[in-house]
Amino acid sequence: MKEKIKQILPLWGIENGHLLQIYSSAWEINHSYVIKVYDDKKQLERNIRISEILLDCSIPAAGIVPTETGEKYAAYKNQYFLMSKKLQGSNISDIKDKKAAWKMGCAIAQLHVAFMKCEREIKFWDNSLLKEMKGWIWENLADNEWKILNEEEYSKTVELLESLYDYLPKQLIHRDVHFGNFLFFEGSLSGYIDFDLSQRNIRIFDICYFLTGLLAEETDDAFTKMEWIENVKSVIAGYESILLLSEKEKEAVPCVMECIEILFAAYFISTNDTKHANDACNVFHFLQNCESDIKNAIR
Repeated sequence: MKEKIKQILPLWGIENGHLLQIYSSAWEINHSYVIKVYDDKKQLERNIRISEILLDCSIPAAGIVPTETGEKYAAYKNQYFLMSKKLQGSNISDIKDKKAAWKMGCAIAQLHVAFMKCEREIKFWDNSLLKEMKGWIWENLADNEWKILNEEEYSKTVELLESLYDYLPKQLIHRDVHFGNFLFFEGSLSGYIDFDLSQRNIRIFDICYFLTGLLAEETDDAFTKMEWIENVKSVIAGYESILLLSEKEKEAVPCVMECIEILFAAYFISTNDTKHANDACNVFHFLQNCESDIKNAIR
């Protein structure tokens, strides 16, 4: 892939560019640009439009760099190559910092506001966490004969989600919210990246995904229960400084968090990754024991 990219860089007027792989499908060019490789042309064109709309809304997203002939992307050997400006800033490293957590809550809410405009202009995949829970997730767990997770625990969680689901606002969400996809520079949000998984779903999915992701960090400096609950409080406060959550959403937060961990357990079962499936189950049980603390933190 590195050789392919070198061969097409002249399309942007770049000769002998310095390439640094930063993701499996993305390369940094001369510390100034990022080129991303797509197999799916429709996904590429959708992501271009998302970036354009976000920039129109003064939301920091990567600006597209057209080729020298004015094309938004280049096609080469059945793949598509998109170049964008490298956003200034980096990921937050101190994940326990309550101020950083508050900023992340604000950043998620700001993105949700902008996404409402995207929804009016682009058609997105309309997904349902509830349908996933009752569909492929149930099938994977049942095929595993409920060895990784107790069927009664699964059923109780899904029944609670179903009782609340119709009351939960749905909209376009990022679907992959973590510190790696939100950039900050000198203490302020400097950019959002990676909209490949964006879809319509319940909006609190993004908040819950981010917060449960903090528990999945495999570091020596893991969160204590109290530290994590403080982060929950800060993220929600940041989000609500821009967008208020409904009482039903707040009631559903612990349940949605638990569903996300069940989702991960089912996914890792399908890939025969027993370790990460067990890790997800451990986070699920941690969340079960924190339900009242979570609700108290976000009231």
